[in-house]
This record gives sequence, structure tokens and C-alpha cells, in this order.
Amino acid sequence: MNRKDYQFYISGAVKLGVSFGVVSLLARWITGNTILSAPETLVKYGITGAIGYSLMGALALVLFGFLAKKIRNNFHNEQTIGDVMRQKLTPSGYWYIMFILLVTSFYSLFIQAMGAGILIHIIFPIPVFIGMILFMGFCFFVGGVSGMQRIHQFSGVNVALIFGAVLLIPVYFYIQAGVHPVYDGIKLYHPYILYFKNMDAIWFIFTALLIFFGQIMMDRATWQRVFIIQKEKVTMTFSLAGGIWATIPLALSSLLMIIMFGRSYKNIYSLLFELVDKIQSTMLIILFVLFCFSAISSAINAELHATTTLFVKNVLELFRPLTNHERWKYSYIFSGIVCVCLLVIVSILTPNPLKLLFFFGNIYASIIIPMLYIILSSKPIPVVIPYSSLIGAAGGFLLIPFTNDLKAIWISFAISGVICLFVYILKKAPIKS
Repeated sequence: MNRKDYQFYISGAVKLGVSFGVVSLLARWITGNTILSAPETLVKYGITGAIGYSLMGALALVLFGFLAKKIRNNFHNEQTIGDVMRQKLTPSGYWYIMFILLVTSFYSLFIQAMGAGILIHIIFPIPVFIGMILFMGFCFFVGGVSGMQRIHQFSGVNVALIFGAVLLIPVYFYIQAGVHPVYDGIKLYHPYILYFKNMDAIWFIFTALLIFFGQIMMDRATWQRVFIIQKEKVTMTFSLAGGIWATIPLALSSLLMIIMFGRSYKNIYSLLFELVDKIQSTMLIILFVLFCFSAISSAINAELHATTTLFVKNVLELFRPLTNHERWKYSYIFSGIVCVCLLVIVSILTPNPLKLLFFFGNIYASIIIPMLYIILSSKPIPVVIPYSSLIGAAGGFLLIPFTNDLKAIWISFAISGVICLFVYILKKAPIKS
């Protein structure tokens, strides 16, 4: 493939097999949100929540793998989720889905950039703004300018650093501290973490599955990988990626328990600082820092590239045909604007990752049934199907003052699901003359 061709920017030079497909998916889904949500989940829902968080994220990837096989069988020449939506939806429904995709793209990018900002503040004795300029400059070069081939080249290094950290650092600590002292310390100072019969944690686990699955179904980068992984290997690739991904939140939770045992803590993010302070080996400190920024940068690179591709290919090109040179030019401009916006916003705001996850959880939950309808249906899609997610999400948000976040997410899921079921029944019902 010609490297100057825009198709090279979108999908790289080759189709991915199982091994590199798994690496590419892990590089996308081991994110800053994984690093920052693990402490919150462990503290708020205990070890049951931490285990459930890991298993539900893995199960969401496995389930999407079966759906990915259906997508590859039905859509042969597409490259992005936007290509599929354009083929299946009416213009009104298409532009609505494009809007949702772009909004959730910026949310995903913001979460990763915010994680980078927090870690720069914790680890490095430099102003966060300066650190973020360097970090976002790197992401702009890899994810915005270089394209999929460069992302593939960095994916292997990123995943190697991630697993090197989550394997070596816990072993180092447990050899030093021992398992029983950690258990006794947690039992004495933080007994709630070991409480298994936590119904809130069970409720959280099943809601997390709903959110994760909706997030994967709407993820631009994941859809791109569906089309560049070899067709006959796509289900196995997602299943293996899910199983491996589950080990990362578990490893992070075990690290945090090592820090927490025998002491209290100021706030959740101070735990990460104490981890850095507690690691006495210079090599392991460097490995931990590289692990954090490898996870965040790989997720930003994948999302920035996918969002840029979506905007240029599935938004701009619908207004007028673009030359190959114009596609490259607008990709540079758009990704540059996104990086600058992230730099400014992260320098001003520092919201709670878990709260943001549940805030957007209404959107992700409400889109699941409509997306399944769109993907699996072989007939024209009524315009009400994509808009049912809007009605479901709005219903969930309106009921938040009268219920909690978790129930509101299930309400959003139920509303959009009932609307889609009603439409399906009406289309199946015989017309009487």
C-alpha cells in the first residue's frame, strides 16, 4: 500500500493476526481510566467490586468479539463505525449517531488526558501545564500525524511495559512485606475492603458490564480494529484480549492493598503517590512511570486517530469530496485542535473519573439495544431506533434526582430497549387489509 495514500493512515499496511490483534486491543483498553478507577473501585466497593470490575470488563470484550464476527460477515469494505452507520441509517439517524460518537470520543480523550495530568502532578516536580505540553505533543505526533502504522509500532512496546510493571512490582512488594502482614493490616485498618457480602458491589458489577459493553460498542478505535484483524480470527482475538485485560485491574488492586495495609490515607489519589514513594528501586520507579504513561498514551493515540479518521472520512467528506492531500491536511488540523483543547481543559478541570464514567453510563447503556438492532437487522432501520437512545438517556438523567446513578443507568437501558422492542413487534405484526 502507498504510504501517501490516506487508506494507509486509516488502517496501516497489513491485516492483524491473533497475537498482534490482542496487543492492539490491549493497547487501546488498558487506559488511564483503568489506572484511576481501580483505586476508587477498591475503596468504594471492596475486593468484590475490584474483582467484578475486572471480570465485567473482560466479559464485555468477549461478548463484543462474537458481535464483531457478525459485523465482518455483513460489512466487507467498511473501515470505520461511521461507514457502517452511513450504510444502515437514514440521514437524520446517521447525523445523530455521529454526534454521539464525537461527544463520547471527546469524553474518552478527556479522561485519558486528565489521568496524564494527575500522574504528572503526582510524579514529576514540574508544572502540570509544561508536562502536558510535552505529553500531548507526543500524542499528536503518534496518534494525529503518523497514523495506524505508527500506533501499531508503539503498541508492542506499550503492552510490554504495562505487563512488566504489573508483574514485577507486586512480586517485589510481596517478597518484601509478605502476604499475611498485608492481609492482617487490611483487616485491621480497612476491614470493609474484605467484606464480600456487599450488595452495592454486586449491583455495581452488573452495571459496570452494561457500561463497558456500551462503551465498546461505541468505541471508534475498537471498530477500526474489527476491520483490520483477520476475519476468521476476530472472535478469538477479542476473547483472548478480554481474558488478559482482566489481570490489569486485579494487579493494580493488589498494589493498592500493599500501600494501604497498616495505615490510613488522605485521599484516593494519594495512594498512587505513596506507591511511587514506597518503591525504593530506581528501576521499578522508572518502570512504574513508563507503565502509567504507556497505558495513557496508547489509549489517547488510538482514540485520537480514530476520532480524526471519523471526522474527516465520515463528516467532512459528506459535505464535499476531498482529495488525498486534503484528507491528510484536515487530519493534522483536526487532531492538533483536539490536542490543544485537551491541554487547556485538563489544566483547568480535575473531575472524578468514576463519577464521569457513571455520568456517561446513561448514554452507553441506552445505546446498546439500538446498536444491536442496527447491526443485526437486515432490513431498513426506522428513524426511531437511533433516537430511542436519546429518549432512554434523557429518561435516565431526569430520574437521577429520584434514584441513584446505578438505577438510572438501568432505566436508560430499559427505556431504549422497550422502544426498540415495540418497533420490532410493529414491523413483525401482519398488516390487515
